[in-house]
Amino acid sequence: MKLTPFLLFDGNCAEAMAFYHACFGGELTITKVGDSPMKGQHPPEQQNKVVYARLISGAIDLSATDGLHPTRTPQPGNTVCLYLSEATAMELRAIFEKLSEGADPTLLDPLREMPFGSYGHLADKYGVHWFFQGEKQG
Repeated sequence: MKLTPFLLFDGNCAEAMAFYHACFGGELTITKVGDSPMKGQHPPEQQNKVVYARLISGAIDLSATDGLHPTRTPQPGNTVCLYLSEATAMELRAIFEKLSEGADPTLLDPLREMPFGSYGHLADKYGVHWFFQGEKQG
């Protein structure tokens, strides 16, 4: 299991991650909505947005996305999150359930199966945003 920072952007994720890549070097991968298995789930105006970006440079491991939620827009104060990944669906479920105790129900996306594996999001009782991504449920 791995815990890393996760950044949310409002349409300029590719630009920001290219900037961080210029600062830190390393390997940058960017996947846009239109190039992903999720392209059919989003309208044409979102096809150029970044569904997932990752920069790895030495000990630096930074993930990011453009805000794709239909009702939540990234704003200063809610753009840095924690990203729990590389876990089994069972490991994610156990931690998700513990962290969701007292979580804001309006900011809770239950763990569910997506084309890329298990996914969920919550803001815990302290206001910290957590994103979860793991293997597909068997």
